Amino acid sequence: MKKVAVLGGGVGGLSAAQELAERGFDVTVYEGRRAFGGKARSMPGPKSSSGKPPLPAEHGFRFFPGFYRHLPDTMGRIPSANKTVVDHLTATKRMMLAQEGHTNKLIAPTQNPSSLADLEVAVKFMWDFGVGLGIPISELAYFFERLLLLLCSCDERRYEEWDKVSWWEYIGAAQKSAAFQKFLAAGLTRTLVAAQAQLISARTGGLILCQLLFDMVRVGGRVDRVLDGPTSEVWIDPWIAYLRKHNVKLRGNHRVVGIQCVGKQITGVTVQSGRKVEEIHADYYVAALPVERLREMVSGAMRAADPGLSGLSQLVVRWMNGAMFYLRQDVKIVDGHVLFIDSPWALTAISQAQFWPSIDLSKRGNGRADGVLSVDISDWNEPGRLTGKAAMDCTKEEIREEVWAQIIAAIDDGSLDCKNVDDWFLDPDIQFLNPTRTTNLEPLLINTAGSWANRPEAAIGISNLFLAADFVRTYTDLATMEGANEAARRAVNGILDAEGSREQRCQIWKLDEPEMLAPLRALDRLRWGLGRPAASLLRVDKSGTLVGADPVVHGFLRAARFAADHF
Repeated sequence: MKKVAVLGGGVGGLSAAQELAERGFDVTVYEGRRAFGGKARSMPGPKSSSGKPPLPAEHGFRFFPGFYRHLPDTMGRIPSANKTVVDHLTATKRMMLAQEGHTNKLIAPTQNPSSLADLEVAVKFMWDFGVGLGIPISELAYFFERLLLLLCSCDERRYEEWDKVSWWEYIGAAQKSAAFQKFLAAGLTRTLVAAQAQLISARTGGLILCQLLFDMVRVGGRVDRVLDGPTSEVWIDPWIAYLRKHNVKLRGNHRVVGIQCVGKQITGVTVQSGRKVEEIHADYYVAALPVERLREMVSGAMRAADPGLSGLSQLVVRWMNGAMFYLRQDVKIVDGHVLFIDSPWALTAISQAQFWPSIDLSKRGNGRADGVLSVDISDWNEPGRLTGKAAMDCTKEEIREEVWAQIIAAIDDGSLDCKNVDDWFLDPDIQFLNPTRTTNLEPLLINTAGSWANRPEAAIGISNLFLAADFVRTYTDLATMEGANEAARRAVNGILDAEGSREQRCQIWKLDEPEMLAPLRALDRLRWGLGRPAASLLRVDKSGTLVGADPVVHGFLRAARFAADHF
């Protein structure tokens, strides 16, 4: 039985461990923290002197869009009581766009039939949304033309051209109205894992936006799903139990501090537990460490074995961390997530208690909590309205005051009152080391234009080392749990290939795209090969209807609609 050492016990590492253990490998996971789960883990919140368990707290709320396929597949194999972990996912019903000093906009995912209609309903949905927000029709038309151009582009153009320009540049945001910039350019991207329109590549930003739109309009799309309890209780703890049942050895408090490489092989890895330092050996190694940790350990020998590892130093990380407000009386706000579309710190939030039916908060902490408002802070560099300071320059108390002020500035219907806040929690990864320096122990990788070239594959030039983290090249292409899980599957497949194993490979899914556009993407591949620029083949008219840009494409659309209606 071949031995595999998995370096890192976050979602990527645990996913790799599961896939390997299910295929008969001898697996040991080394994690620097006592708790496993990485950024997905739950943490103890405010405690009570009465002996009650602490209130639940999170690094940030968990979000499972409908286009996630790898992670739910893994969760569906983890037993939890008389069901599986995936059964703990529950769909939300609404999403709120909250604006400072404006009426809140509630957006409900529609439930229309789909096929060819997936694309057309998505376009119509966003068209009506944009018109309602006061975005000029000419700008909406241009936005959709660019979105459709991306969908009709071949992969070669996407990676060689669109990946190298930012979403902001691609949609010409600098020349558009304030409403266009606020909602379509900046708002829809910065609330997605700390992405910024000026930085994220057009390829990734546009394609992920399309995935979310398709989820909104597709029957059963479930654009927005959350767990029905604290993450560790309903997912990570059952996962750990499942791995142990499959003989996976879990070594918490074992921090990876060095990787030894000779030629094109790893000869050992150094781990530290307290004062004890030891060198571990295995047949294969899976590095599931975040990029800011791994690049510290990439030696000259490793770069010589695979020069592509030098690109890790070019990848960008930023801060995205959670805060939780424990309310004496629960306030639901909305049955789903709230996007504070123009908050300086790019806040998103969710009222958790409504989705945790089996969690009695009165039996935790001091017993006074009835609700939990969980908030993600995605921009730590922009000055706040109240303090005039960036979040990373604020004290802990100033962060609390500023976050609450930004929430109240957008939700001004009286449902939230600071007197209703009994206690609060800030992710302890935010370390206030002294009055002039704040650090983040777990920053988040962000997608930037052109970064695909600096990202490695899961299988690299070192024969027994594979990568299973969210910076690996994946179809998901975002620093998410889904991206980490997909990377882990690719790493395991690399080990199976290296072994010449007959075991079934881990399944990997591409992002969903309308099949009706395949001929148009094939046409663009011909144009790309001839060195010709991309052509806008689909457009949106003044009513929000999808039309062809020329008679041939218009005829193609009519034929596709006829086929969808009659076959």
